[in-house]
Amino acid sequence: MPERVLCLDIGSGTQDVYYHNPDLEPENCPKFVLPAPARQVGARLAALTAAGSSVYLCGCNMGGGFFKTFRAHLKAGLPLAAHPEAVWALTDDPERLRNTLGVTVTDQRPPGYVPLPLADYEPGFWQAFLAAAGLPQPELVVACAQDHGLHPGKSSREGRFKLWERFLRQADGHPEALVYETPPVELTRLASLQRSIGGGPVADSAAAAVLGLLTDPAIKAKSAETGVMLVNIGNSHTVAALVHRQRIHGIYEHHTGMLPAEEVWNDLERFRRGALTNAEVFDKGGHGCLTLPLPHAAGIFPYTCVIGPKRAMLAGFDVDFPSPGGDMMLTACFGLVHWLRSRR
Repeated sequence: MPERVLCLDIGSGTQDVYYHNPDLEPENCPKFVLPAPARQVGARLAALTAAGSSVYLCGCNMGGGFFKTFRAHLKAGLPLAAHPEAVWALTDDPERLRNTLGVTVTDQRPPGYVPLPLADYEPGFWQAFLAAAGLPQPELVVACAQDHGLHPGKSSREGRFKLWERFLRQADGHPEALVYETPPVELTRLASLQRSIGGGPVADSAAAAVLGLLTDPAIKAKSAETGVMLVNIGNSHTVAALVHRQRIHGIYEHHTGMLPAEEVWNDLERFRRGALTNAEVFDKGGHGCLTLPLPHAAGIFPYTCVIGPKRAMLAGFDVDFPSPGGDMMLTACFGLVHWLRSRR
């Protein structure tokens, strides 16, 4: 394993970053919680909209957390164009952008348009940021992000759960198999992210967070005894996993804030028992729910722990709020480091 590793968990609201130095305890390694790249793009686009500028989205595929700002630009009647690589950050259907929203898709910046680069990871930014912090450049960059996958002509929510089902069945529920040295072809955002970071491993944030939670000795021990339900309440998505003996047996995913806390908890109570269907979650606006055959020894996955920036949603319910490695915001990053160590 390289000595210095920059680990990133890139969400819609924040990017949570861990600078791993094997000579230091996790608590003493540098850590950063910064605005997500999509939020930075959204702020820049909003400023260009306010200035009345025509905008050319260039760069590459990334998280689409700036979509509302994109729609506001169009609603203001201002021209917008996008490079064929950048357009995937907005849609699985470029023709819809052209024909319905009037976006020009072109590999050449139209005259007079202000370029707005898209990327989940920008090497120049990180070189300058780390240099300003007095940190040597890392020998390896690893990263995770949520990737809905490319599903032309289909619902991205439905397509994402088809991928979950396929990947979990192929991997027999082992989360470490969902860290990729070569991402599956459908995961175009992760492929673009991997190119940006220089070829390091990439993963879906949900799988990396499961790995990170299992680095906590108490959670790992409970997983070996009975089933555990691991919940990650992010700024945009809530993901829960049923884990027994370090294998994922079920996944639940909804949009954070779409349901009140009581309804989320009711979903989770049924999910842990294998009684919640995918259709119920999907019809309420969520991504879905998947349970593989649940092992008898796991019971009803009685222990629940919650991480994520919106975890206070479940305060007052029968849950624990752990802090793996001393900082729960970096749980997925700790999972990536654990994966790297296991490859030695």
